[in-house]
Amino acid sequence: MESSRRKFLKVAGISAVGMSVGTQPVLDALGATGGGHGETKSPEILKAENALSAVHWGMVIDTRKLETAADLEPLIEACHKVHNVPHYELQRHEIKWIWETEFQHAFPGTGTKYLNEGAQHRPFLVLCNHCENPPCVRACPTKATFQREDGLVLMDFHRCIGCRFCMAACPFGARSFNFRDPRPFIPEINKKFPTRSKGVVEKCNFCAERLAEGKMPACVEASKGAIAFGDLDDPESEVRKLLRENYAIRRKENLGTEPSVYYIV
Repeated sequence: MESSRRKFLKVAGISAVGMSVGTQPVLDALGATGGGHGETKSPEILKAENALSAVHWGMVIDTRKLETAADLEPLIEACHKVHNVPHYELQRHEIKWIWETEFQHAFPGTGTKYLNEGAQHRPFLVLCNHCENPPCVRACPTKATFQREDGLVLMDFHRCIGCRFCMAACPFGARSFNFRDPRPFIPEINKKFPTRSKGVVEKCNFCAERLAEGKMPACVEASKGAIAFGDLDDPESEVRKLLRENYAIRRKENLGTEPSVYYIV
C-alpha cells in the first residue's frame, strides 16, 4: 500500500510540473501572467481616413425625449441588429447590449422621497458605461476586456475564456454570457461585425467599429436627437454643452467607477 502511494505521489508531482511548464507559454500569449513575461498588445480596429476620434468618448441621454418603451425600441433594435445580438425566447439566456429598465433599478438610492413623477415612471435606457475606472478590466485574467486610450472599454472575443469574472466585477449588469451557441438565433447576420460563440461574454462597445468608419453609434443615429455622443474632454463638444445647460446624473456614482454615460432627467 505504501509503495503504491509513493508511486502515485511521484506521478502526480511530475504531472503538476509538466502542467505548470506547459501552460506558461499559453498564459504569456494571452497576457494573463503577472510575472513580467512581456506585455500583450490589445487588438486594434483599422480606421478609415474619416474616422471619428476623441480624447474621452462619452454619451448624454436626454430621458425627457424618451418617454415610453415604444420610444426605446428602435434604439435597442438598431444596436442589436448591427452587432448580431441573438434573440432568445428564454429570459435566462437573454443577451443585452442596451436595454430598458426603471429609474429605481438604474439609479438605486439616487431618488428622493418626492421624486419627479415623470422621471419615476419613465423608462430608462441602460448600457455599458465605459467607466474611467473599469473594474471589469482589472478582473479579466486574459485581457479579453481592455480599455483604449480614448476611454472605450472593449472586448476581444477570441481571448475570452468565459470565466465571467468581468460579469461579477461589473456593478451595472452590463455584460451577458452566451450559455448556448448564439448564431442560430440571429435573425439577420451583419457580416461586417463578428458573431460570437458559446461560452463568451459580450457587451456594448460604443460602436467602436462605426466610429472607425466615421459613423456615430447606432443607438445615437436611431434616437433622433435624444442621445448625444462626443468628446467629454472638449469644452465645445455637444455633450459638454448639454451637461453645462442641464442637470444630469450618472449611475452608482458612489462606487467611483466614473461612468462616461450621463442622463438628463
